[in-house]
Amino acid sequence: MPFEFTRAEIPDIIVIQPRLFRDDRGFFMESYKRSDFASHGITETFVQSNHSRSARGILRGLHYQKHPKAQGKLVCALAGEIFDVAVDLRLGSPTYGKWLGSTLSGDRGSMLYIPPGFAHGFCVTSAEAEVHYMTTEEYAPAYEAGILWNDPDLAIGWPLADPQLSERDRNWPRLRDADNNFDY
Repeated sequence: MPFEFTRAEIPDIIVIQPRLFRDDRGFFMESYKRSDFASHGITETFVQSNHSRSARGILRGLHYQKHPKAQGKLVCALAGEIFDVAVDLRLGSPTYGKWLGSTLSGDRGSMLYIPPGFAHGFCVTSAEAEVHYMTTEEYAPAYEAGILWNDPDLAIGWPLADPQLSERDRNWPRLRDADNNFDY
């Protein structure tokens, strides 16, 4: 099997390690295979693919889309390294308000599956990083929302204290004031 699937501390988040076939030319890996993903509980259909490039110190997030356009995401770093974060927004969940952080690297090919009901963000820890993610719903601006990256109630252990942020990301509300329609 070309993938290793591991349930994270928040069990609905899945860490995926693809098998890399390396030789003197570089490497080859399968980055997605519907049958393997479905056999490990990831049955959603991915409908949009996104790619970003950012320099060290850039933080993007914490973003989500509300129902009925909530997005699940399959996130990987194509090049460089990021610290990727998911926050459980599902009211009534035993892990509501908890976050999971994972280092994703283009060298390792590791990925995170983040289901709908979670906010997502990442910061770049290498000189530059390219991030690719697929979503289970298309981008719908009317349903987008976010949470403040440094909400003290979340106490996320970001690896940098003073990231570069967009104006939008600098002004998201704290979780307790966020527009959230997710139930567990």
